[in-house]
Amino acid sequence: MFGRWNFGQSVRQVQTRVNPDCGLNAQGSRAVDCLRLLSFNIQVGINTRHYGHYLTRSWQHLLPHSGRIQNLQRIGELLHQYDLVALQEVDGGSLRSGHINQVEHLARLGHFPYWYQQLNRNLAPLAQHSNGVLSRFQPECLEDHSLPGVPGRGAILLRFGHPTQALVVVMMHLALGARERNRQLAYIRDLIAPYPQRILMGDMNTHAKDLLEHSPLKELNWQPPSILATFPSWRPKRNLDHILLSPGLVLKQAEVLPHPISDHLPVAVEIGLPESLTAYSPC
Repeated sequence: MFGRWNFGQSVRQVQTRVNPDCGLNAQGSRAVDCLRLLSFNIQVGINTRHYGHYLTRSWQHLLPHSGRIQNLQRIGELLHQYDLVALQEVDGGSLRSGHINQVEHLARLGHFPYWYQQLNRNLAPLAQHSNGVLSRFQPECLEDHSLPGVPGRGAILLRFGHPTQALVVVMMHLALGARERNRQLAYIRDLIAPYPQRILMGDMNTHAKDLLEHSPLKELNWQPPSILATFPSWRPKRNLDHILLSPGLVLKQAEVLPHPISDHLPVAVEIGLPESLTAYSPC
């Protein structure tokens, strides 16, 4: 009944799921000269507008709620503007989500041809705690990593292009505690170190300065990240959600979006299209 409770790290080679509603050979409506990235902790579709809602709406973490579909619709309308999306705190299709796989549902709403759900805590039938990826580009390689520490944290690695010139993207939701989080970051550092073009995306549960100056990531080179606050969404004070870029990538724009749908605000970045993706046509 209960899955993903191993106390070490593990990795699986997996395949993206394909959205049958999206034509895989359809050309995008824009010039293919940039890559638009978004990371969003959606809190399983719960709309939180002040701290009191953590108490009064806590039941929505276990039981279905009629407003959840409307919230997912709003999220889907936002996501369709982006090419590669990292989702945290999504449900894989249990009682609380009305048995809707929220990653698949958002792929359909945003017209993404490729998606993957990483199940990290399987509390079926009550909850299926997950991360998710939505993409307009099919990765050459997709890996599902459980992270070290207390079970329930994971990362998804995507590789685009030939291994020697690849763009590697890792999407994650890290632990709250500093010691455990640094163990997870050390694991991720070792995964990405061989690649010159790197992107990290997700809810990292700590500030950018801590990540770049006091964590294992300091051993690699990174561009100065956005330091705009993302949490709590109704009065942002902490920058917990990040998209980190290696120096060779061309940053065009970085912003935190004023969309207080969850308790986190989404963070978005636009970069010049890496050479490893020039052979791809986004759907």
